[in-house]
Amino acid sequence: MSWWWAGAIGAARKRFEEEGDVDAPLKPHSVALIVGVTGIVGNSLAEILPLADTPGGPWKVYGVARRPRPPWNADHPIEYIQCDISDEEDANSKLSMLSDVTHVFYVTWANRPTELENCEVNGKMLRNVLNAVIPNSPDLNHICLQTGKKHYYGAFEVFGKIAHETPHHEDLPRLEKSPNFYYTLEDILFEKVKNKEGLTWSVHRPGLIHGFSPYSLMNAVGTLCVYAAICNHEGTPLRFPGGLKAAWDGYSNCSDADLIAEQEIWAAVDPSAKNEAFNVSNGDVFKWKHFWEILAQKFEVEAAEFEEKAPSLEVMMKEKGPVWDEIVRENRLLPTKLEDVGQWWFMDVVLGAECPLDNMNKSKEHGFLGFRNSEKAFVSWIDKVKAHRIVP
Repeated sequence: MSWWWAGAIGAARKRFEEEGDVDAPLKPHSVALIVGVTGIVGNSLAEILPLADTPGGPWKVYGVARRPRPPWNADHPIEYIQCDISDEEDANSKLSMLSDVTHVFYVTWANRPTELENCEVNGKMLRNVLNAVIPNSPDLNHICLQTGKKHYYGAFEVFGKIAHETPHHEDLPRLEKSPNFYYTLEDILFEKVKNKEGLTWSVHRPGLIHGFSPYSLMNAVGTLCVYAAICNHEGTPLRFPGGLKAAWDGYSNCSDADLIAEQEIWAAVDPSAKNEAFNVSNGDVFKWKHFWEILAQKFEVEAAEFEEKAPSLEVMMKEKGPVWDEIVRENRLLPTKLEDVGQWWFMDVVLGAECPLDNMNKSKEHGFLGFRNSEKAFVSWIDKVKAHRIVP
């Protein structure tokens, strides 16, 4: 059974748990630097890279994040580095010391009010990392850059106005009518690896990511869990926000965080994936009206009927901070603030438009056959949010 098929049915982690009492660790074959290790894909990379059967391994793993290491990330066998990569001096002093890095997984971003500001701050962050790592890691051979499907439909401020026709594929040209920090990141990457013999790259473009990280700026599953927990606490039905029928019963797809991590690892070690950009989605479709029933059942609330004029999540969750504080206190949850775990603006964007679909043909043609059952994965991520005591 190939590695990604095993991961798709949950066997990889089971085998790792069974083999966890190996007498002595093997000498690392590859050394990963995960930039954004507490993010939604960074957290998955931190779980998967150290597994016994991960391609390219055994792996030694460094994980970089701006904040102190959170308790829900502390069990991963990685070397945690607290570093603000937007600070050139901090990035250089802490990352230039890592002389053994063979693979960089850049899976972080910063959000600013405008896309021009996003281009500036995110470009600076990536440049600081590469300036510190490339000259000081002689064995560096691959850099994975994670962007997303905004490559095809533009920044949030022009969402729905200039997008390519779906399904999106990797050969589509860049959109020229709006700045896009994904393009900025690609240009910086391409410039940095140019004329560096033996140093390759890959770009990964997920859509809506389903995964686990209370620190993520785009945490769809976690945000919905928090919303459902508040509905349960207040005894109110789970209403579908925004009232867009096309989002409610139209087809959507998503990108599982573990699957994204698997594709990035594959691209880092497989020669057929070098110097290519890849879409990454689960390989199936779903409807939110079906997921809404699942979410309601998991939190023991009533799933409300569809409303054409339903308010947005930002409106419904306004001033719910004290309610969340009460839920955390009563259920002895991990201490969090509502503004950190409830990304209402983001889910309003997601549920306020038809989902732009993509395809995985290029990825499969190059040899990556990973997939996820989106419904089963949705349930498993909800269970993980509960298991880590983020929600009751």
